[in-house]
Amino acid sequence: MRVLLVMLLLLLIAAFANAQQPAEQPPDPVTMFDHPPTGRWWLSGQVNVIFQAHPDFRALYSGANSLRPRYEKATSHVATLFTGFLLTRDTDLLLDVETTGGRGISDALGLAGFTNLDVVRNPALGATPYLARVMLHQTIPLSPKRAEAARNWLSLSTSVPVRRLEFRLGKFSAADFFDVNSVGSDSHLQFMNWTVDNNGAFDYAADTRGYTWGALVEYHDGGFAARFAEMLMPKVANGIDLDWDFSRARSENIEFEMASHRLLNRPAVVRLLTFVNDANMGNYRESIARFLSGLDSRPIIENTRRQGRIKYGFGINLEQPVTDSLRLFGRWGWNEGHNESFAYTEVDQTIEAGGDYSGASWHRKLDKLGVAFVSNGISKDHQQYLRLGGRGFLLGDGFLTYGREQIVEAYYTAHLWRGVFAGIDVQEIANPGYNRDRGPVVVPGARLHVDF
Repeated sequence: MRVLLVMLLLLLIAAFANAQQPAEQPPDPVTMFDHPPTGRWWLSGQVNVIFQAHPDFRALYSGANSLRPRYEKATSHVATLFTGFLLTRDTDLLLDVETTGGRGISDALGLAGFTNLDVVRNPALGATPYLARVMLHQTIPLSPKRAEAARNWLSLSTSVPVRRLEFRLGKFSAADFFDVNSVGSDSHLQFMNWTVDNNGAFDYAADTRGYTWGALVEYHDGGFAARFAEMLMPKVANGIDLDWDFSRARSENIEFEMASHRLLNRPAVVRLLTFVNDANMGNYRESIARFLSGLDSRPIIENTRRQGRIKYGFGINLEQPVTDSLRLFGRWGWNEGHNESFAYTEVDQTIEAGGDYSGASWHRKLDKLGVAFVSNGISKDHQQYLRLGGRGFLLGDGFLTYGREQIVEAYYTAHLWRGVFAGIDVQEIANPGYNRDRGPVVVPGARLHVDF
């Protein structure tokens, strides 16, 4: 905890001491190979390696899905190849191939806010390369005026209509487009924790690796955007197989995005999100009732699954630049919490605040220092389910003395050369798995990232 407080103090001192300094000019491209600003083809890639460990920590008891209380370490790695072809000025085809390997501490069990977003929660899937994304991206102009756009792995056009519709059809991650935050969404250069980089209460449609198939439409008009997606849900909680029958299982997501310069004369962004998942889910209260009536030896959520159950929720996402170097961000999220956590993580309520600070003031303009705090909670039914010995796809200590899971994370990312970055990270988690009988636990980590 002292390390985190020192890093936070340095962040605040540097921010206020340099609040009036002008922004420095951007450096040369930070990839191993230069990418042409125009052209029909796109080819890039990245590799991310994360090492984490934790010392022994206090645990009055442990269960099948607990974070292990004895010292352990783990390394994960993910490599992605991004490709694309620009069919017309407003149409592109994108295809990405990915491989993941290694593991997370305790095989990603025992924490709602797990410490490493790169970890695939089913180690049995192995490191065989797989299709991560394939999508057709079509832009329909609604005004003649166009604005310059930087090409990237999600869009190859060099300019876009100021007012437009964008359609995407294929395989992608919902987190590519929903609940995105420029301060806290990138586990490769920013924070690592699941519930810092994403809204933990947003149970977004995904298979075990974090991808789904679906259709997305976005409307953009200057500082306003709205997006809607219809996507496939997994057949079982945290499952690798998706249910292709839209009549019985699906996910609808809606988000409104508004940018404003009214505060501090800088572009604040507010995003309002809602989602509705329809799937073969279990119910915590029914699981408890079956156990208390003697039908099950412990609460077993799988025994109450029924097609057509609904899980819905809401989220708010904020980001605000304060100076040329300091940015703040925050999230709030809630879901109904009666039906089981199904696709992302076991969080029913979350609140988060943090920020980052660039290294320009110490002549390291591509370095970044970040600090964030997140508090996660679960519903009364979810608490009772775990207290009586129930297990989710992440949690299950065998018993529970409930307390909100509180996480503080701090990182420093240093630019070494061209596309090579290295970073250190530390997370302190109080009440891991919402259990006051366990923890706190400190998880230091290190990261190497390369952009090609």
